[in-house]
Amino acid sequence: MLKRLAQWATPILTFPYILRTRRNHGLEHATIHLLTRHRYNLSGRSNDSGFVLIGDVPTDKVETAVQEAINRMKKGEHRLAVHPNCGTNLVTAGFLSTLVAWVGFGGGKRRDTYERFPMVMMLMMGVVLFSTPIGMALQKYFTTEGDPGDMELVSVTKSTTTIPFTGRTVITHRVVTRQD
Repeated sequence: MLKRLAQWATPILTFPYILRTRRNHGLEHATIHLLTRHRYNLSGRSNDSGFVLIGDVPTDKVETAVQEAINRMKKGEHRLAVHPNCGTNLVTAGFLSTLVAWVGFGGGKRRDTYERFPMVMMLMMGVVLFSTPIGMALQKYFTTEGDPGDMELVSVTKSTTTIPFTGRTVITHRVVTRQD
């Protein structure tokens, strides 16, 4: 069903700004896949001009992983664009469990709501279990693109950012890509 919906939405999903963002999101995931093999703990955020990786990784390793990810995706390893820890999965779980709670607790008297609580809780647990495969499919068809097209790496820039109110610092790498 999601594949069919994605085919219907192709004009939107292939709009240049959206396609660039989806490709960078896929490249971000592929890069994280390659770097986590070396036990780095990372997160990221993508946009139309590249992505930011958050985590303590040597810059040369980030550059190597990005280039390897581009090459492997160009050779057909499109599955690298989908990642189990993507925010798409979290949003899917949150949205579906909220929807189940809203429908399950909506209407009726307060006493009825208390009686429905065990059933709604069980349904929400089921939603959480099934939300990951749904989120992965949403990534595959909507929020990422596994085919990088003519994408190329432009630069990787390391910086250190202080987290407000905590004084802790985090290391980030800004990865800039170019696509025609």
